[in-house]
Amino acid sequence: MAIDHIELLFDNMAQRLNLRLRDKNREEIFMIGIHTGGVWVAERLHALLGLTTPLGKLDIAFYRDDFSRIGLHPHVKPSDLPYTVDNKHIILVDDVLHSGRTIRAALNEIFDYGRPASVKLAVLVERTGRELPIQADVIGCSVCLDANKYIKLSGPTPLSLEIRSNV
Repeated sequence: MAIDHIELLFDNMAQRLNLRLRDKNREEIFMIGIHTGGVWVAERLHALLGLTTPLGKLDIAFYRDDFSRIGLHPHVKPSDLPYTVDNKHIILVDDVLHSGRTIRAALNEIFDYGRPASVKLAVLVERTGRELPIQADVIGCSVCLDANKYIKLSGPTPLSLEIRSNV
């Protein structure tokens, strides 16, 4: 099953982010995408918001709490934050918010780089199954899924969302 109207989700997210950021100096706003799907979503939102600051990219592989259980992913990419995060307003972007563990790992890595003034979380899809008390500030859509299903963002061009079964 596919989730249609992905472009509409991006437009709505950009409008809501603009409202949340209207009183902030645009030079103090930095967007960071989480590899891989979060970077694709961040690239779209970054363009829609007209941000001129460079887009940051995080690979949280070394910050995962299940690293000892699942081992190192063979395609770890280095994180790229082309600026200091100290006293900056960060928009952290991911494709799917599920358990909250990816976001926890991303926050740990960001704070290793410095102390931002604020962090707002934007996710394309929020789904059921939260294990940590983490919630997004801006959400493209929310879905309720059984435990045996997951959401896959494919891309980068074209971007598409699909609900799949683990079975």
